[in-house]
Formats: sequence, structure tokens, C-alpha cells
Amino acid sequence: MVKFTTTLVKSTDTKFAKRIRKLFFTSLCVLIALALNNPLFANTASNTDLEILLPAPLEATDFLPFSEQSAQVGQLLFYDPLLSGNRNIACATCHHPDHGTSDSLSLGIGEGGDGLGLTRSPGTGTLAATRRIQRNAPALFNLGFAETHTLFHDGRLSIDLNDPTGFNSPVVEFLPKGLNNIIAAQAVFPLISTVEMAGNVNENEVAGAQNTRSDYGWRIITERLRNNSEYLRAFHTAFEDIQQPTDLDIRHIANALADFINAEWRTLNSPFDAFLAGDSTALTQAEKKGLHLFYGEAQCSTCHSGKLQTDQQFYSIGLPQLGPGRTRQFDFKARDMGRINESDNAEDAYRFRTPSLRNVTLTAPYGHNGAYKDLRGIIKHHLNPKQALQNWQSDNLQLPKFQQAEATDFVIQQDQQELNRLYQSIDITNQNLSEKQIDYLVAFLTSLTDQSSLPGRLGIPETVPSGLAVPR
Repeated sequence: MVKFTTTLVKSTDTKFAKRIRKLFFTSLCVLIALALNNPLFANTASNTDLEILLPAPLEATDFLPFSEQSAQVGQLLFYDPLLSGNRNIACATCHHPDHGTSDSLSLGIGEGGDGLGLTRSPGTGTLAATRRIQRNAPALFNLGFAETHTLFHDGRLSIDLNDPTGFNSPVVEFLPKGLNNIIAAQAVFPLISTVEMAGNVNENEVAGAQNTRSDYGWRIITERLRNNSEYLRAFHTAFEDIQQPTDLDIRHIANALADFINAEWRTLNSPFDAFLAGDSTALTQAEKKGLHLFYGEAQCSTCHSGKLQTDQQFYSIGLPQLGPGRTRQFDFKARDMGRINESDNAEDAYRFRTPSLRNVTLTAPYGHNGAYKDLRGIIKHHLNPKQALQNWQSDNLQLPKFQQAEATDFVIQQDQQELNRLYQSIDITNQNLSEKQIDYLVAFLTSLTDQSSLPGRLGIPETVPSGLAVPR
């Protein structure tokens, strides 16, 4: 806490002394006014000898604008399997409101799978899934936050105003121009991922086309929508530049999906936001104690900062390696080295993007690979990552039965050299918290939950224009 100290100087010149005092107090008032109007000083919380700085409450004005008509088209697209190669999976399959806009799995099952959430299976027949998705499906809450500049666990998509497309992305110049924001840019990638939505090369025309060049796959998906009269009418209503079927392209599809995601899941009504807005009764005593730990002694806010509790930067916290991994080109090990895949900087090995903690109680499992199925587990891992890594057990996971994948799920953990590299990469320092303090942190994280945001604004449509089954 900053204290102002003044020293009085006697003067025989009474008028001069009065002028000095007046100047001092005027300056002090100006400094206080500036501080109060600075977002960095929007809120403070006091606890005996501690004063901490808190973010301002999350508000609708913090988000990107959207078109209502475009969002309505995006709702249909989001729940329609027509966008997938084999017409058997939708965006909502792995990002479903019934599962916290994710899938409740450590590592999901994408194209070829059957069912939702914990009941999902690899499917059967010739189109059955052959491997798990490499990383945990992130929740979609607050993706329309205007300050978001980087997405994906490894940050492989980011805003880049120097690039003709407006983004730094894995497909470089083949990313469509005219995407309204980073949500739209992100939305096109699952469509051409073989393990997520496209399917294998020999299974359908989308997978075959994207194997030649990324944008070729998008063209096939666009053609499907051009041939659907209901979608054409909807796009014509939502976008002024669509006058005939050939005017529709992947930009419109991506921007519609982005408007829907932006508008659908915003967490504006959590107890924490009510507290920040001035309601001192919005948090319980346990939640307030957790708040002071989070922004104080436990140092959580070092990385989990800002209105969404993320600095959008990258750190290694030493989570265990598991699953098929997301390997670099020519890498023969089933591992995931994170940010280095994008940056090619050795110091970025095993680093992953700091996730937002909004609605965190609704979005288990936790970590880039879902290594922990409960909050207490991931918090304890942060306190002593190396020890937690040594003691980690697979019962921390939520993995669906998948016989074909299980044989290799944990092979990399037998590689001592890889384990040593992971130990050496850890960026965070150990913390010593009691079980009661962990209770308080869990309580505070619960206060970041906005239950009213979970169903979404428009909700799940009864039907979609393709006539295919809506994921439920």
C-alpha cells in the first residue's frame, strides 16, 4: 500500500505558505483522480495489511460487435454436421453447452466417433475414429473479448496486422482474406483437421481436397452450402454482398460462426463481477479469502491476470505427456512440445497459453491435455510441478474407452530423457499452501462462474438446414 508523507515547513510569509499548501493539495487531488480513472486502479480489496489491485468488472462493451442476423446463421452452422467431411460431426459435438462448451474429456474423440461427452466412443465401421484428438477441447466462453489476440494452446493463431490476411496462422497465405476477427480465423481450422472434422483422405472429398491444399477443403464445404436453398436464403439476409450462390465463400461461413460464438457465451453475471461492481456481499468469506490468496500470496494473478484471468502468454508448468501428442514435422516421438511448434525458439519447449479462468468450474478437465479432472488437482500441481509430475496417475484423467489408442497413451512417459527435459522446462516456482488455503482458492474460482451463461443466448436449434441430426 502506498503512503504519502508530507513535511511541514514554517514560513514567515503567510501568503506564501498558503499558496504552497494549496498547490500541494491540488496536486494530490489530481493524482488521486488520475489513479481512480485508470483501469489499473479500478478496484482494490483490503485485508488488514494487504491492499491488492483488481480488474474492472467484465461488461458487454468489452466485446467485439456482432451482427444479429449473421449470428443466427452461425447458430445453424455450429450445430450442423454438414460442415464435416463425412457429415457426422458438428462444431457443437466437441463444444457443447451441456459440457461447458467443451466435451468433458481430457482428450476428445473427433471425426468418426459417436455420442457426446463421457459417453462418446470411437464409433464403429469403416469411418470409426482411429486416434484421440491431440489436445483438450478449450471452452468457448468470452472468445469475443476485444483484447484477445492469440488462440489455441500453442498460440499458433494470432493477430498480425502486417500480414495481408491480418493473422499469423499455420496456413499462411492460404487463410481467407476478409475474416472479421480472430474467432472467425480460428473457426475454419477444425473444418480441415483430419482428426477433428475432415476425416481421413480416402473417406470424402473435403479430406482429399485439404490434403492437397488447405483452402481446397474450404471450397468443398462452401459448395455444399451453396447447394442448400435454406442456407442461401439465410446468408443472403445476413450478408449484403451475397446476391447469388457464387458470392458465398468461406469468409461468410467463418464470420457467421464468429458472430454466433462471440454473442452466445459471455460471462457477465458472475459473483466476482458483482463484487467488482461494488456489491460487497456478492462473495462469501471463503471466496474473499481465496481472492486475496489469488491476487496476493499464491501469486496466481502473475499469469492469470486481467478481466479474463489470462495474460495470453506461454509457460511450462510440467504437465505429464500423454496421448498421441502434437508432434513437430519429422518428430518421431508421441509428445507435445507446445509453443516451440509455432515459435521455433528452444526456450518455448513445453510452454502453453495461459487459459482464462472464467467459468472454470464448468470446464473440467484442466490443462492443455486435460491432465486433471478436478480443480484441486490442477491447483496442487501448480504448487510443486516436479513433484506432482512424479506422482501423477492416470486416474486423474477423463478418457473414453478406446482400445486402439490405449496401447500408446502413456508410452512417452517411459522416456527418461523426455521426462528430464520436461522437468528442466518448468517456469513457475513452488508455493507452500495449506489444504485450507486451497479450499479458499477453489471457493474463489467458483465465484468466477456465471451459471446463466451456460445455455447460451440462442441455444440449441431444433433442426438445421441440412436435415442432419443436431448433437444432443
